[in-house]
Amino acid sequence: MSWLIAGLFCMVAALIAGMVLMYILPLDFSERSPVQPLIFSHKLHAGANGIPCLYCHHHADKSPVAGIPALADCRACHLYISPEAPEIKKLMGYWDRQEPIAWARVNNLPDHAYFPHMMHIRAKIDCSICHGQVAAMERISRTASLKMGWCLDCHRQHKASIDCWTCHI
Repeated sequence: MSWLIAGLFCMVAALIAGMVLMYILPLDFSERSPVQPLIFSHKLHAGANGIPCLYCHHHADKSPVAGIPALADCRACHLYISPEAPEIKKLMGYWDRQEPIAWARVNNLPDHAYFPHMMHIRAKIDCSICHGQVAAMERISRTASLKMGWCLDCHRQHKASIDCWTCHI
């Protein structure tokens, strides 16, 4: 009988340890600042040139995902702005080949988590809360931990729902 109690105790301890790990571990272990197929400076575009986030990520205010700008959007500006720069020539090569740019995602959430950009924008949550000071970044880097506790702290601070079904589908 004591082996049954010991086994039950071990199982409960393992379950509690698993839940604690899920709470404190990051949701993904990917590179925080991945190398991209093209060198793209948010410091130049959003910082020096003052291009607002929604100009390029124009799906963010009406969609669950912010989206990555279409190649046509980049091309439209760079037909006239710095067309001879090496990275712009690479960009135009993607256009000529009709090949999408395989950007590496920086902020990933697991499939069971739901993060609607549009709701956060409507709530007037500044992009920098989750994405950091992007306008100062030469190469984009994940600044938020993306841990469940980090999200819950933000929801509590902004008096948003912390009901499980708000973020978990």
